[in-house]
Amino acid sequence: MCKSLRSSRMRGGAPLPLGYKLPLHPTFPSHRLCCPSSRHHPLFWSAVLCASILCYLAWHTYTMRSTFLPVAVGALLAPATSLAQFVGGSGGNTTAPSSLGPDKDGKYWISSEHIKAAFIPYGASVSDFIINDKYGIPRDIVAGWDNATYYETDRQHPHFGGVPGRYANRIKNGTFEIDGEKYQIDLNDNNGLDTLHGGSDGWDWRNFTIVSHTNNSITFSFTDPDGKEGFPGEVVSLITYTLNGWNWDFKMIAVPTTKKTPIMLSSHTYWNLDGFSNNETSLALNHTLHMPYNGQRVGVDNILIPTGEILANEKGSVNDFWSAPKQIGADFSKPELKNNCGFNCTGYDNCWIVNRNDLGPYNWRTEGYVARMQSEWSGIQLEVYTDQDAFQMYSCSQQNGSVALKKSQGLFDDAKFPRIIPKYGCVVLEVQDWIDGINNPAWGRTKKQIYEPGGDPYVLQASYRFSINSTSSS
Repeated sequence: MCKSLRSSRMRGGAPLPLGYKLPLHPTFPSHRLCCPSSRHHPLFWSAVLCASILCYLAWHTYTMRSTFLPVAVGALLAPATSLAQFVGGSGGNTTAPSSLGPDKDGKYWISSEHIKAAFIPYGASVSDFIINDKYGIPRDIVAGWDNATYYETDRQHPHFGGVPGRYANRIKNGTFEIDGEKYQIDLNDNNGLDTLHGGSDGWDWRNFTIVSHTNNSITFSFTDPDGKEGFPGEVVSLITYTLNGWNWDFKMIAVPTTKKTPIMLSSHTYWNLDGFSNNETSLALNHTLHMPYNGQRVGVDNILIPTGEILANEKGSVNDFWSAPKQIGADFSKPELKNNCGFNCTGYDNCWIVNRNDLGPYNWRTEGYVARMQSEWSGIQLEVYTDQDAFQMYSCSQQNGSVALKKSQGLFDDAKFPRIIPKYGCVVLEVQDWIDGINNPAWGRTKKQIYEPGGDPYVLQASYRFSINSTSSS
């Protein structure tokens, strides 16, 4: 990093906090900025000036807990050509000036050569994801609503495409302890027995701020105040989605500013790789799934609360997706699948552990996918790469046909296939850490789930890589 940016004291101000790390956007690595030849680049001095301002903003935010941190950090992560648009920004449901802007339905589009996707500030949610199938027909393969305003008025709130937080999945009894202090948070699941996805007003119920929007990328920021839903301390986060070729990459960063607190995020996207347009079945049970590292899963009770047990997924069992690929619906006739996703529930809503520890040092981007899902009917294949150590798969057993398809999906004028999302009509894939690890200290997940001011930030990274198979493959 440049010496001027590495200094521990801002001119005329207090020292930067110990351990505070200022990120730089990957398109402007520090050695390029510091290289003498780079000083003649037309953006060099603009970048230095903006970086200096942002250093001050970050320092001021840390000492004064200003509301400018989302904007400051968001600007720092954005390309230097667009840094100026962030000066004077603030929190809330605001949008930085952009020639791209929202469409008539309140959606913000990004695209690559092969993918087009739309996002909304509500929950930093992906609302549309369009890719051509093996016949060259565009398919919108994620569930959602036609208009951004529908997300806020839908009381079912199935977490369509959003970022659940501040703690994804379930927390037993809605309680946890940090340094001997017990916290009680909002109980919003199973008639008040536990907490799901951060509470009744979790992150994917709230509006994020757009701090960067380019042709192929969008970044959202969000500040979660101290005490919201009962969680301790303020947390500031950034969510960046990028399309590149066949890939959808996303990165989630969250930083506590005042107190130790649990943080675990995810992407709660509902997939149907046929775009809900398969004229043979309206279900996603025909999708083939392979999770090669997932020989174990988190044991849960009949309301899906972890029991503390780590269970083996025996070869050939209903939860075996590691030994060989198989269709998600392959074992639905087996009695063992009943109650597999909770009391009287047939299907999947399970947290599989991603076992890569025996590999030694590995690069998650190249080591191999943690999950691969594909549809023979459409030819669309999705491979999930991630740095996370667990993977939740939900087979949409709670869908009941009350949610309509988008205009971009489904079949028209066919009574056999009504324009709704049926039970088992989709699959949710969630990259995350071990669920309720904060209440199971024996698992050793504390460093992955409890974060403190001045320490390492919470980071989730994933790359969803798509391809098209013109013929069947398994």
